[in-house]
Formats: sequence, structure tokens, C-alpha cells
Amino acid sequence: MEVVSRVKNIEIKDLSQKPIEKEIIIVDDGSEDGSRRVLKDIVHRWPDVRTVIKPRNMGKGAAVRDGFAIATGDIVMIQDADLEYDPRDYPALLGPIMLDRADVVYGSRFLGGPHRVHLFWHSVANNLITYLSNVTTNMIFTDVETCYKVFRREVLDGLKLHSNRFGFECEITAKISRGGWRVYEVPVSYWGRSYDEGKKIGTKDAVAAVWHIVNYGILDRLRESVTKKR
Repeated sequence: MEVVSRVKNIEIKDLSQKPIEKEIIIVDDGSEDGSRRVLKDIVHRWPDVRTVIKPRNMGKGAAVRDGFAIATGDIVMIQDADLEYDPRDYPALLGPIMLDRADVVYGSRFLGGPHRVHLFWHSVANNLITYLSNVTTNMIFTDVETCYKVFRREVLDGLKLHSNRFGFECEITAKISRGGWRVYEVPVSYWGRSYDEGKKIGTKDAVAAVWHIVNYGILDRLRESVTKKR
């Protein structure tokens, strides 16, 4: 409820200072924690909010794909529901696209915005994943694993995504890098949760991320090269 309220209350204006209409899509990924009851309250309060209810948990990547599939806006942004990321950063995230300088914007937690002090090994894993991704994409990101990713609609229309879990972050980065799109990073604030507070990403997700970097950053390029030679 709180995240929807905050998104609703953020006023975003275009270059002529006219408010931009927001479309909010919530994907419930087979939750078992009472979220569906909250969703009913949200839809009752804000009937324009669209929802996707998945019968079982499929993972972040699958949930994001479902949201992408029904989004109708010219610009599409990912927002986690746990408010680790602050909707007050929307103007900064949308700025490069509205100025026609970018097609994709990543909100980096490591470019100077206020953030909760990270766990050391979590930070090491994040830096390693970002470094390996940069090696395979030839692009210099500081935060591949960030939730805040913003896209022009035409970028998403040209992508075929498959990852169901957190490997989505590395897959979409690899495929964007091959699309020739203009990509920007901007600093965002980050109010991270601890594992005791419900954070779910763990070691197996880090290992999976490395596999997705290899699969989509290296093997995909090889497969495309072989296909072109035939």
C-alpha cells in the first residue's frame, strides 16, 4: 500500500512542465504472505492500478516480463515493492530519457546517493557480478544488479527475455549492450534491508548471475556468430 501511495504522490513533469500520466502495474508473484489481501485494498482505493496475479512463484525475471507485456506507456520503469528504492528519485531517472540523451537508464546505488551501509560480502558479490558483466558487454556499469532500470518502450519491444529469477538483471544488460542503445547511469538513494528484515537474494543467486553473464554475455554472442556464418 505504501509504495503505491508514494508512486501516486510523485509528480513528474515533461519538458514543458506538464504532469506526466503514470500507469501502475503490480505483479503478485504467487505470494503467500497476505499480499493479495493488500492488493484488493489497493485496487479498491485506486481502481486505475492494474494487477497481475500469478498462481505460483516464478521469480523476479518472470514477474517483470509479465509487467512489461501489458505496460502501455512510452517509458517503462521497474519498482520493487519493499521501498529499498525511493520513488522520489523518479525525476532523476527519467531526466536523460526526456532530454533525449538516453534510451535506457540504470539507477546506481554506488554513484553517491544516500544509502544504508552495505554488508561487506554482499558488496563484494555485487561488485564482482558487475565487473564480469562489464567484461562481457564492453560497457562500464557501476551497478548491474540495481532494481531501478528505465526503458523506452521500443527497447523492450526488441528484446526476448528468458530468465525467471535474479539472472534477469544480467540477461537484460547483456542484450541491451548488443542493441546499440544509449545507456546512462544516475545516482539513486538506497534504503537496503538486512536478511533479518526479509531480504531474499543470496549466494545461489550470485552463482546464477555469473552463469547468466556467461550464457548471455559470451555464449549468445558465439551462437549469433555461428548463425550469421551459416
